[in-house]
Amino acid sequence: MASKRLSRILTWISPKDSNHKKDSSRTSEGAPAAATSTKDWSNLPTFDELPPFKEFAGCAWEVWGKDDQLGTVNLLTEEVVKRTASEEIITGITVSLNWPLNFPSKPLFGRKSPEINMMPAEHYRVVRDDEIHINTQSGTQWDGLRHFGLLDHGVFYNNTPRDDLVGGIVPIHDPLAVDPSLARIGMQNWANHGICGRGVLLDMVRFYTAGTPPKKLPYDPWATHGFTVADLEACAAKQGVKFRQGDILLLRVGFIQKYQNATQEERDALSGKPETLAGIEQSEDMKRFLWNNHFAAIASDQPALERWPTPEGVPHMHQTIIGLWGMPIGEFFDVEKLSEVCEKTGRYTFFFSSWPLAIIGGCASPPNAAAYF
Repeated sequence: MASKRLSRILTWISPKDSNHKKDSSRTSEGAPAAATSTKDWSNLPTFDELPPFKEFAGCAWEVWGKDDQLGTVNLLTEEVVKRTASEEIITGITVSLNWPLNFPSKPLFGRKSPEINMMPAEHYRVVRDDEIHINTQSGTQWDGLRHFGLLDHGVFYNNTPRDDLVGGIVPIHDPLAVDPSLARIGMQNWANHGICGRGVLLDMVRFYTAGTPPKKLPYDPWATHGFTVADLEACAAKQGVKFRQGDILLLRVGFIQKYQNATQEERDALSGKPETLAGIEQSEDMKRFLWNNHFAAIASDQPALERWPTPEGVPHMHQTIIGLWGMPIGEFFDVEKLSEVCEKTGRYTFFFSSWPLAIIGGCASPPNAAAYF
């Protein structure tokens, strides 16, 4: 059965792409050039048609190709960008989705606090520099393909061995002669391509609290709680949203809203205790929902997209979403103003644009993300 599914998948990745060439060009970073995303992805397999990897169902490595560097970002083709821009950019309203780099001042998961050194020049009274030292996952972020692999098997996306990825500070002097192994599945690939297409907000907070007077949120964003597929679909139905292939799914769960209304003592306490967070549940149904809708990326306003911690004995969804599919996971996205604009306009879809930092071999990046209406 698995061999038959694999045979079908190989036919899906056969080139319908007029730009396909046997010899791939190379970028200035020395790695194979990121795909131009002009392939026809109209006949993708379902989750249940994907072959397994070890004990994990739903491995999409062969969908995108053995040398792929983009994962589900492949779905954001030139045609998708063109179509979405023409359909969604109507009013000219723009919304930043980035929390300032300063927040949270005390990050979760033991990450370094952001340091922003504002430096007046010694010899010029009106000249300044900034030095920024951050963990790229301390605040608003994309989790990249090097961030989270298959924990028990020692591989990252596309069967990239853990031991093939170097660590530490690696000087890179020549932009035309970068070791391809250093650049493999690094953040620079999404940075060069861009993560641009139709964004969809599922405003779970407003979904549960809408009314006069507003209802009480039935869960605590700072406590373990899992959203089911039925929860997400009910919210989408209430908002009048119908998904389409290549959508970038954003969830408003409530972490940043609660953070803004908390005392500093409550905020600081978050980093001193085990993390407990609301997020999507770890289930096969959730995997089918995410894959079969063929989202290009998924993000939320939570520090972890998925319910945290995972139930005993249940694998992290990060392993499937990033490790098996190559799908960007966004966390700490600031969607508070976005929620207001969506509610005011009655539109929960928009043009989404994100240009991560071009960190060669990087595992994550601030997203530099925005919504356009």
